[in-house]
Amino acid sequence: MPEPHTSSQDKNNPKWVAAMDKELEALEANGTWSLTTLPSNKKALTFTSVYKVKFRLDGSIERYKARLVIRGF
Repeated sequence: MPEPHTSSQDKNNPKWVAAMDKELEALEANGTWSLTTLPSNKKALTFTSVYKVKFRLDGSIERYKARLVIRGF
């Protein structure tokens, strides 16, 4: 299965949705961020999702991995 490159591709596959849910749960459990009010003179950082299929040594799929990545322009 190819790795998705757009958000519309990842939403169509329950395995990628589950991988992103797991990533968001891990970020929340680790206290990675807290929601706050954005000052009027500031812009929010944008983000993207990066997807990767992890394989075992025999070539079978081990898991579907998703990462939430802040865009650093």
